[in-house]
Amino acid sequence: MSDYIVSARKYRPQTFDTLVGQANIATTLKNAIKNDQLAQAFLFCGSRGVGKTSTARILAKTINCSNRTENTEACGECPSCKSFDEGQSLNVYELDAASNNSVDDIRSLIDQVRIAPQLGDFKVYIIDEVHMLSTAAFNAFLKTLEEPPKHAIFILATTEKHKIIPTILSRCQIFDFNRIQIADIAAHLKKIAVNEGIDAESEGLHLIAQKADGALRDALSIFDQIVSFAGKTLTYQSVIENLNVLDYDYYFRLVDYALQEDITSSLLLYHEVVNHGFDGHQFLVGLSEHYRNLLVGKDAKTIDLLEVGDSIKQRYKEQSATIDAKHIMRALGVISTADTNYKSAKNQRLLVELTLMQLCSIKSELEKKKALTDPVQIIPYKGQKDSKALRDNKENAPSKSSADKKAPAPVMMLNKEAKKLTSPTRKLNKSYIGINDLLAKNNEKKEAVVQEEETGDRPKDSFSIDDLRMSWRKFAFKAKEDEIGTLYTAMIARDPVIGENFQVKHTVDNDVQLGFIKAHETNLVGYLRKELNNYSIQLTIKEETAAEGKLFSSKDKFDDMAERNPHLKTLRQKFKLDIDL
Repeated sequence: MSDYIVSARKYRPQTFDTLVGQANIATTLKNAIKNDQLAQAFLFCGSRGVGKTSTARILAKTINCSNRTENTEACGECPSCKSFDEGQSLNVYELDAASNNSVDDIRSLIDQVRIAPQLGDFKVYIIDEVHMLSTAAFNAFLKTLEEPPKHAIFILATTEKHKIIPTILSRCQIFDFNRIQIADIAAHLKKIAVNEGIDAESEGLHLIAQKADGALRDALSIFDQIVSFAGKTLTYQSVIENLNVLDYDYYFRLVDYALQEDITSSLLLYHEVVNHGFDGHQFLVGLSEHYRNLLVGKDAKTIDLLEVGDSIKQRYKEQSATIDAKHIMRALGVISTADTNYKSAKNQRLLVELTLMQLCSIKSELEKKKALTDPVQIIPYKGQKDSKALRDNKENAPSKSSADKKAPAPVMMLNKEAKKLTSPTRKLNKSYIGINDLLAKNNEKKEAVVQEEETGDRPKDSFSIDDLRMSWRKFAFKAKEDEIGTLYTAMIARDPVIGENFQVKHTVDNDVQLGFIKAHETNLVGYLRKELNNYSIQLTIKEETAAEGKLFSSKDKFDDMAERNPHLKTLRQKFKLDIDL
């Protein structure tokens, strides 16, 4: 019969120094032994496979060793250590509380506690899965746990600390074991692979460590399984095939497709994933993790948070450099919504496909949003080059006469000075300057500005109403940034319309708004011509006034507002509001 031993038993830690990922607990226990400050009851808590029972056995072996090393470890040579290694030590008693949880089992244990050790100084009682004891068994155990004989030490181990009654917790020194880090598990597996003569890729070991979810025992079991499948050569590909996990490459390719707005390739890739037997929800979870890793990989300070191999970490770093953080955050929001709705969806595949379509549309969505909120750029006059180019040309051009140097002046931009020119002001001891007076002064200033030449063969590109509205709003937002609030309000209150021969028509509510738009008409027309590449654009501003002499009732006012905004009628009906006559 074969003498094969699974790795979880063969490589079980035998000393404190060989414990994986629990250095703080090992140091504390070694110092307690060294300083003769051992408690009489310990409680080891933590998830499966983190080393609770192994630590309890190492502690039991070390405290009875008659020839401990300078590093406070068991020597492994004395009679106590040899009997422990052979499983014949009478000083260690292990009880499985899952199957021995009655009062009688605890009474039997208490009877044995009275017997002093025959070899060594202590008798150690290890009770595994102690949370499975019944309430009566716990109560029967209390007195002995609180005042045991000097030679008795109890070590309780549990994965569910919250199920243990407080009176037991108060009598124990509690140690909370950490989940073992992926890097620690991968390093331990690498040592085992070297000892066993197995050629293992680091990416494959990292994937095994991730699959183990912080449990070293699970990682060793998976390692044995992969070795049985792949033999003496353990590759990344053999791991993903045997564990049936999605390759990182799928997610890297999908993000590339999303950045290229390639919906077709994205849907074909998901079809390939489904054909390999992967669940759609599992795919979404992996995709969200991938985008999270991209966000983490954008900063050199956080890139170490990626629990992957070095080559995969480098791929994350490279791809994260090609994608904006806003794009990643928007993608995470889309995937999170799909994750929430997945279980309740009637057509789950369609939900995932719609999610992929949304991911492929994020780039256009963000660009469109940016276009609406971008500040207005300086508007050159009649195709004039920007200021930097003008300076360069001026420096390089041959000298000309002063008459030749004269160039068309650029269209006046929106700025604080424009606000000063167009904003009505009051001065002490002077009458208020009306809007008509302001326009008269502004028209005098316009005469000094070089007007545009006849359009001639200048471009006359056609444009849609959406193009017009986008350019119109960009100019309005610039007015708002320059604190010309009335101009912004006058432009945003209503949308412009397109008339014949590229006439842009706009309606305002009062003469103040009319005055502000007229004051900036030259700037606005020049900007629209440049943005829409049509130098035949003309602007017509009309004020919508009430019929002369007519008095408006509250109902007339409401009807006028409701005509502009039909939602007001719905609001009135919903809340049963009356018009105050």
